[in-house]
Amino acid sequence: MKIALIAHDKKKSLMIDLCKEFEDVLAKHNLFATGTTGKLIMEETSLVVTRMASGPLGGDQQIGSLVAKEEIDMVIFLRDPLTAQPHEPDVSALLRLCDVFNIPLATNYRSAHIMLSAIKVGHL
Repeated sequence: MKIALIAHDKKKSLMIDLCKEFEDVLAKHNLFATGTTGKLIMEETSLVVTRMASGPLGGDQQIGSLVAKEEIDMVIFLRDPLTAQPHEPDVSALLRLCDVFNIPLATNYRSAHIMLSAIKVGHL
């Protein structure tokens, strides 16, 4: 499975926690991430991540392109709904593409946890 991992700045520590908790599951899949998120995941875990640009510098669009080419199977995007993002149109476009291409999308820790738990027990 090809899984994209994205986290806004205030959610990066949650993404690291999630990746540590599910490291054994994630290690069996091809991981993609926006720049800083991918760097932090690789520094804090033994996971190998293909890094895109930082989100504000086009990383969200790069992941969106992979979604549109049907090269991503799942997106975990831990969003910060309380902070305005300068690249909000890119974020909205990525979320829309996930809906258009019927890609499972988790936008918060609990939904990501449920999806990764389902993979762990073989239900996804």
